[in-house]
Amino acid sequence: MEMKKRISLELRNKTPAEVAELVVDNCRSSDGEIEGLTDEFKELEFLSMVNVGLTSLAKLPTLPKLRKLELSDNNISGSLETLAEKCANLTYLNLSGNKIKELSTLEALQNLKNLKSLDLFNCEITTLEDYRESIFELLPQVTYLDGFDAEDNEAPDSEADDDDDEDGEEGAGQLGDYEEEEEEEDEEGSEGGEVGLSYLMKEDIQDEEDDGDYVEEEEEEEGEEEEADVRGEKRKRDAEDEGEDDDEDDD
Repeated sequence: MEMKKRISLELRNKTPAEVAELVVDNCRSSDGEIEGLTDEFKELEFLSMVNVGLTSLAKLPTLPKLRKLELSDNNISGSLETLAEKCANLTYLNLSGNKIKELSTLEALQNLKNLKSLDLFNCEITTLEDYRESIFELLPQVTYLDGFDAEDNEAPDSEADDDDDEDGEEGAGQLGDYEEEEEEEDEEGSEGGEVGLSYLMKEDIQDEEDDGDYVEEEEEEEGEEEEADVRGEKRKRDAEDEGEDDDEDDD
């Protein structure tokens, strides 16, 4: 597919001014030049043109907000001064797999003051003696060359860091929710415990009251029995007295 047509399809009903990222990898430029990309893409921050057959960057439009440019696996051998003129805020540049052979070819990148990361994998220049030391000396603003700094420390993966931060926030949110649920359960448990304790105390009190009533009833029954015994004894004595009186009368 031609580059111009591919760019048109990638717009997806947006205007060029609304596009912040554009990927046209593996399409084809008919004459080795950039086609279909204009100054209207003024909000573009990321542009990827991997393996599109580029030999020149002469037709690169002015892209003031462009930060990251992927140009790997093309046939670019020079004319890099266009990058400093048209993409002054570039921080990452990937030229891996191109036809860059001489250190002098990269001198044009000295004007990219914000350039922090440069990739030159599979370029002939990487076979030069003291390649890395020479690049860091030529381009002191560059921190990472081919993914490593001058001390061989690997460049951080910003996308992975962002994902880790999001996972950490989400995990913290889930943990916070779990702790809140535990607190709610503890509160409910405490309330349930208080209710249960109150209920048990109430039952004990009720049992004591019932025992008291039962004791009173027993005492009343015993009192009634004693009264009945007294009355029985009294009737018995009265009957005996009457019998004695009858005997005396007979005499």
